[in-house]
Amino acid sequence: MKSTYKMLAAGAVMALAGTAQAQSAGSNIISLGWFRVMPNSSADPLTVDSINGRPVGLVKNGTGAEIESADTLGIAFTHFFTDNISGEFVAGIPPKHDVRGDGSFSQYGKLGSVRQWSPALLVKYHFFEAKTKFRPYVGIGVNYTWFTDETISNQNFVNREVLPGGKMSASADSSWNPVFNIGANYAVTDNWFVGLSVSYLPLSAKATLTTTNGPVTIVSHTKIKIDPVVTFLNVGYRF
Repeated sequence: MKSTYKMLAAGAVMALAGTAQAQSAGSNIISLGWFRVMPNSSADPLTVDSINGRPVGLVKNGTGAEIESADTLGIAFTHFFTDNISGEFVAGIPPKHDVRGDGSFSQYGKLGSVRQWSPALLVKYHFFEAKTKFRPYVGIGVNYTWFTDETISNQNFVNREVLPGGKMSASADSSWNPVFNIGANYAVTDNWFVGLSVSYLPLSAKATLTTTNGPVTIVSHTKIKIDPVVTFLNVGYRF
């Protein structure tokens, strides 16, 4: 009977030791999950900068645009430098956001779309001990955002607001931005985790619009505040 107790006690110690390695110094975790990117967007009034290279500086008051929410697949790699401090690289398949008119432009509905690339590096502080199943954390980091596939697809908008029969192309500036992050992981087993995090990026971008029709070229711009809140629901595996 005593030997049975000793075996059970040894098993319990081994189990605790295994659990303690779940999120301890030297651990690596790869996570896969769902990003929800929710911009809190607004835009400055559209400004016509030039016509055929000649400065204009015409501000169209009461105009605007907003970026709509989007979903995408995300992946993260986390390394624990200590039991409480980790570094993480996180990225996702660039989500495609619809761009809708605001203010007097709201009558046109969807103006176009854009893809947003926003990989980030984070440093996180995890609360409680490494063996704890539920571990909340806070994090801070840096993000680099750039845009591709900027498209203005609403010809009615172009015809009525900029240049009849014109073709409009768009480009947006890239930028470095801080990232603020909170979340928690729950250890289902020693190796498998589920997690949820919320991040905030103070992000804005200047969008340049170039419209051409024959010999006429009109260049306009607007500054769009995006400021997205990003949620990441994921499943992680330690190795």
